[in-house]
Amino acid sequence: MKKLCLLLSLFVFFACKDQVASADEAIIVSEVAAPSPNKSYDKKEVAADMEIPAGEEVASAPTPISIETKIIKNANLRFEAEDINQSFASIQKSVKKYKATISNDASGKDYNSSYRNLTIRIPNQYFDTFISEISQGVKHFDTKEISQQDVTEEYVDVESRMKAKKKLEERYLQLLSKANKVSEMLEIEKQLAEIREEIEAKEGRLKYLQNRVDLSTISIEMYTSNPSESGATVSYGGKIWNSIKSGFNELSNFVLSLISIWPLILIFVLGFFFIRRRFVKKKE
Repeated sequence: MKKLCLLLSLFVFFACKDQVASADEAIIVSEVAAPSPNKSYDKKEVAADMEIPAGEEVASAPTPISIETKIIKNANLRFEAEDINQSFASIQKSVKKYKATISNDASGKDYNSSYRNLTIRIPNQYFDTFISEISQGVKHFDTKEISQQDVTEEYVDVESRMKAKKKLEERYLQLLSKANKVSEMLEIEKQLAEIREEIEAKEGRLKYLQNRVDLSTISIEMYTSNPSESGATVSYGGKIWNSIKSGFNELSNFVLSLISIWPLILIFVLGFFFIRRRFVKKKE
């Protein structure tokens, strides 16, 4: 009988425990699955919540500052020309075509060659095209040097320093308008003079750099082993005559040099006769 009562008690205990666990699980599920009361989501409301309030703007990313590259281009060309006059005429056509200028033109000839040296300033955008065009009739370059110098950093630095000096100048001008004492005015004017001098120097440097950037420099040295300007072959007799003329020119230069130092020659001759006369007297 006691065993029967014990079995019934255990059965009742486990049955009650299962009911309590089921009730707890139902409560947990209801808390998780149940929607929030008095709350409904609509697409229009969500879109309205995402709108930017009036008077406010989204901060845009800073626009990168574009800096113009400043490149100075130079070229140095040296070559032998069959006919210097013809080569020069061809270069002149290219100069006019590309709006360039010849800033220096030197020509001459010596015993066995003649030459013509040119310095050309040409707009930067035509630099490569001009060199390519005048190089077409050249068989060989003794020298062909092309260089590019980037002065962007220097240009930007000088320009920013100049702007800072101008702002400082404006502040000193404001102080000058408010100054009451003569000593203060004189001191401010002194500072203004120094600032303006620095501004002018920086403006001059900027103009120089911009000019070198806008106009490239090309140095051309043409020469020929033929001393004749026409390019014709010189005969052996012509060479002899050229040698005679060269010797006569050298003699003329020597005579002219002696004439230019005639006081020294006169002193030397007088001194020679004076010493000789004394030497003869002593001998007698």
